[in-house]
Amino acid sequence: MKLWDSFEFSDQGTMDETSPFDNFFKLTRTQRLYGFGICFVLGFVISLLATLTLFTGSFTGFAVLYTIGNTISLLSTGFLVGFKKQIKTMFAPVRWFASAIYLGTLVLTLVVAFVLKNGILCIILCIIQWMALFWYCASYIPYGRAIIKKVFGSCVDSIV
Repeated sequence: MKLWDSFEFSDQGTMDETSPFDNFFKLTRTQRLYGFGICFVLGFVISLLATLTLFTGSFTGFAVLYTIGNTISLLSTGFLVGFKKQIKTMFAPVRWFASAIYLGTLVLTLVVAFVLKNGILCIILCIIQWMALFWYCASYIPYGRAIIKKVFGSCVDSIV
């Protein structure tokens, strides 16, 4: 991939060849991308499976499974930049808002499920949680957020 190798990245948490993760596991860039994709999809599938618990009326089970799924998806970005660097850059200016929203809704989802036992609010918080995670992960992919804005902007323009 000639185009991929030609990118230069700033130190805001995007992929680089000197990632702490590389030093430990010796993964290539392609293997890290596969690891990212597998973890992100696995987390998404667990989150989707959590919806099956909604049919049983167990909002606490839903909230726990959904949160586990999203946490696995969050860990997927560790494959891109390394886990140590991910923690350091989680609150970089480019992604502090998404990080705060994600972590806040992560906690609020569990509080609402266990304390308030409000299913509708729990589902709303889970949707916000997933959108914040998606936006957060996109910040690690070069031009990821720009592509998302362009795609959704085109969708909105075609609807309107």
